[in-house]
Amino acid sequence: MPKRTVVLAGGAGTRLRPYTTVLPKPLMPVGDRPVLDIVLRQLRAAGCEHVTIATGWLAELIEAVCGNGDAYGLKIDYFREREPLGTVGALATIDGLDKEPFLVMNGDILTDMSYEALMADHRESGAAATIATTGRTIEVSLGVMHFQDARDDARVTDYTEKPTLYYEASMGVYAFDPRVLAHIEPNVRLDFPDLILRLIAANEHVHAHRPDAYWLDLGRHDDYEQAGAEFEAMRDRLLPGEAPS
Repeated sequence: MPKRTVVLAGGAGTRLRPYTTVLPKPLMPVGDRPVLDIVLRQLRAAGCEHVTIATGWLAELIEAVCGNGDAYGLKIDYFREREPLGTVGALATIDGLDKEPFLVMNGDILTDMSYEALMADHRESGAAATIATTGRTIEVSLGVMHFQDARDDARVTDYTEKPTLYYEASMGVYAFDPRVLAHIEPNVRLDFPDLILRLIAANEHVHAHRPDAYWLDLGRHDDYEQAGAEFEAMRDRLLPGEAPS
């Protein structure tokens, strides 16, 4: 496990409005505690020592709740975005990330994945970037037509009734080698998908880590409500050894 983790907590949380009008997404409560509290406790249990929280929207509230990290046994500092820098634009400006591989993750996800296993997989692969993934199926409730050339030919070549599609999606948890920083310009907005495309274009190795793990993106109303309903049943997996506060 690396000593350093960057937690991304600067988004405005527009998908969770009206809740996030007065509360930043990472401080939304799940069970008896904010989701960011769960994330920080998991990182400390995994062996992380230093967390930098990249803040933006309602930054003062996050800084007031998390403080300097003494309550978690962590060193916590902050990088406050004065202008939105996207999901990874801040990394080129945060000090100390050029020393060893580091973890980057969204501050609004609920998962029981092993961060140690992710980092071990990343180091073994030699990749510039490793993306933790989760499988998702999408059921299409309509009949889907297939064409020889969907743009120019109206001749139907196949028909599938209510197909089920399968995708591997990013969990919002990443391991980066310091060489990734060379592909990020300081103080210039950059989102994660654009960084990955830059790395692929530069013939860098981008690796997928595929844990069999519980995962919810709390930026969506449905997942947030599901997290609230499932938290107590999942507590031992999400916070092993932690008693209810």
